[in-house]
Amino acid sequence: MLSILDKYIIKKFFVSFFFSAFMFTMIALVIDFSDKLEKFIDKELPARQVISEYYLNFIPWINGILWPLFALMAVIFFTSRLAKNSEIIATLSAGVSFRRFLRPYLIAGGVLAVVHFVGSHYFIPLGNKTYINFENTYIHPSNQRLKTENIHIFLDADSKIFIRNYRSRDTSMRGVFLERFAGGRMVELINAEIMEWVGPPNNWRLSDYQIRRFDGDSESFALEKKGSLDTTLNLVPADFVRYSNQKEMMTSGELRAFIAYENAKGLDTAKKMVTELHRRSADPYTILVLTIIGAAVASRKVRGGVGLHLAFGVTIGALYIVLSRFSTTFANQLDLPSGISVWLPNILFTIVAIVLLHRAQK
Repeated sequence: MLSILDKYIIKKFFVSFFFSAFMFTMIALVIDFSDKLEKFIDKELPARQVISEYYLNFIPWINGILWPLFALMAVIFFTSRLAKNSEIIATLSAGVSFRRFLRPYLIAGGVLAVVHFVGSHYFIPLGNKTYINFENTYIHPSNQRLKTENIHIFLDADSKIFIRNYRSRDTSMRGVFLERFAGGRMVELINAEIMEWVGPPNNWRLSDYQIRRFDGDSESFALEKKGSLDTTLNLVPADFVRYSNQKEMMTSGELRAFIAYENAKGLDTAKKMVTELHRRSADPYTILVLTIIGAAVASRKVRGGVGLHLAFGVTIGALYIVLSRFSTTFANQLDLPSGISVWLPNILFTIVAIVLLHRAQK
């Protein structure tokens, strides 16, 4: 059962949190609109399309990034007011322990963390499909990344393909080597000067090709053709096109399937997807950690009052952002496990929260 004190603190938490979210969202919208207005005009985009496809999905995306900081700022703001009015001192003097005092903070923070968890794994990526497709089409078409030269792809466990050059404008390839294996030994090598996309599901046409088959250490025969050969490969043109923000458009279920697909083909983007998957689980936990830190710091009555506490909150938030960006970079660029790298800021901040909790006003 929630006591009157619990309901009072939870109400203060939610009111402060959503007020902070509203204010920062409005600021983000104004800044983003002023930055992109010229591109909207150049593309002659109607206002209805900009609002429905871009900004209605931009709002959940920006909030998904900043919710942990909103929670920290909200806790510091209203808790500092409670401390300034001596409400916390009165509560603790009445025999309420500080851990019991933290219970409504953890309840409210837990609710926000659960909402953030569900949104990060499913609802925000769904909105991002529309928002990011709009951005990649009209605002930042350079986000597209093409694999065009010296490409190695595993088609399945027993075959792989090397492509010297890929042309996206006509989905054709030059210098194709298709290798098939059995028992760890190469049994067939198909070399084609040109390979072209025929159509779905996985149809390709080889031109000016040569087939070489091997039996043990000896080559049985080579068959050369100047004509064409139609074949089916576990390969589609989409395998050569990637967007720098593609991971943000996938729900977690789609991310897991994509990671398995990329690993099976031996492509190099799977690690970034694994990092994104861990980040979606780490950010909701951050809300709880920053809630504890904010409550432990702001509950003590100091001369600087709300201003000093907010300055501390901004500093903690800045450190959190810097560490999060560093950890993501380490996870993607260095040979470190993605899970450890992404969760490292939360581990460090958990230690800070425990220390501040022990030193909080009793």
